[in-house]
Amino acid sequence: MPFKAILAFEDGSVFHGKGFGKEMFNVGELVFNTSMTGYQEIITDPSYKKQIITFTHPHIGNTGINAEDSESKIIHASGIVVKKFCEKPSNWRSTQSLEEFLIKNKVIAISEIDTREITSLLREKGAMNCCIGAISSISEKNAIKAAKEFEGLKGMDLAKVVSTEKEYEWKQGTWPQNQKSEKSYPVVAYDYGIKENILRLLSDHVGKVKVVNAKTSFEEIIKLKPKGIFLSNGPGDPEPCNYAIKNIKKFLNAQVPIFGICLGHQLLALAGGAKTYKMKFGHHGANHPVQNISSKDVFITSQNHGFAVDIDTLPPNIKVTHKSLFDKSLQGIEFEDTPAFSFQGHPEASPGPQEIQVLFKKFSLMVEDYAKT
Repeated sequence: MPFKAILAFEDGSVFHGKGFGKEMFNVGELVFNTSMTGYQEIITDPSYKKQIITFTHPHIGNTGINAEDSESKIIHASGIVVKKFCEKPSNWRSTQSLEEFLIKNKVIAISEIDTREITSLLREKGAMNCCIGAISSISEKNAIKAAKEFEGLKGMDLAKVVSTEKEYEWKQGTWPQNQKSEKSYPVVAYDYGIKENILRLLSDHVGKVKVVNAKTSFEEIIKLKPKGIFLSNGPGDPEPCNYAIKNIKKFLNAQVPIFGICLGHQLLALAGGAKTYKMKFGHHGANHPVQNISSKDVFITSQNHGFAVDIDTLPPNIKVTHKSLFDKSLQGIEFEDTPAFSFQGHPEASPGPQEIQVLFKKFSLMVEDYAKT
C-alpha cells in the first residue's frame, strides 16, 4: 500500500510524494540517472551504495523484476525517486513487482515527484545529501537534519564494505548462450563492488575467473600465477583505498596485465601516481558519448561514477586513450611501460549500449600474450 513520503535535502528543500517499497527512512547522496531502461540492473549495482537514485525516465516498474538481470544479489541503492511508478508490471520474464523487490530488500522509494526539477537542482548545485522517508517514520524537520548530518561520499571507503567475504570462481558466460572462452587463462578479479555482467564477459573472453576480496594481498594472488588482474567497479571515494593502491603498484612492477573499470580505473591511476577528484554531479546514464583519442571513433557508453581521474596529474608514462564528449573529463588510460589499461565507463553495458565491449577483447589478447612468456 502507498504511504505519504518526503524527500528532504541538506539545503532545506523538501519534496512530498507517494511512498512505496519499505515504509522507513534512509539517507544518502542523491544522483540522477538518465537511462531509459535497466532499472533492475541499476538498483542492484554495488556502485550505488550510500546513494539515492533519481530516474529521469518518467515510468519505472513497467517490466517488473526477473531472475536474470540483477547485477548482484541485493539492492545496494539507499532509495529510489521516480515520477510515475507502475504497480502492475507486464512482461513475460517478470517474477515479481518492483515494489515486492524493494520490500524484500528493505528499500524505500518515492513517486509523484517532479524528477525534472530535481535533476535541474542537482545540475545547478551538484550532488546533494538527502533523506528519503515515510512521514510515519521521520518528521520533515528531522529528515532535513538527517540529510545535513550525512557525512557524504568524499573520503568514504565503501569498496571494502561491498566486497565478497570469500573468494569464488565464476563459471557463467553471457546469457542466453552462456558461452565461455574455449581458452582458459587464470584471471583474478578484485571485487570492489563487481557487477555480474562484468564476470560474464570476463568468462567469455578468458575462460577462468577467480573473484577475491578487495583486501587480498599481492603476495596471496601472485602464488596463484594469474595471467591477468581485473580491477572492478565499486562505490565511494578511491583515495582512501590504500590497501588496493598498494597491491596494484606491486602488480604494475611485476608486469602482470591489468584491466580496470570505473573505480578500478581510478585506483589504477592512483597507483600510477595520478590524482582523483569529486565531480559536481557525476556521470550516471547509458547515453554518454566517449571518444577514442587515437582513432577519433566515438562510442555511446554506459556511465556511473561520481569521482574522476584528474587528467592534468597523469605522469609521462600514462597516456590518455579516451575522453568524455560531454565535459572532456578523462575516460581511459594506458600505461606505456607495463601492460595495464583502464576505462572510466562501463563497457559491460548493463544496462546500456555494447559498443565498447571491445575492451574485453583487448584484455584477453594481453592475457594471452602474457601466458606465452
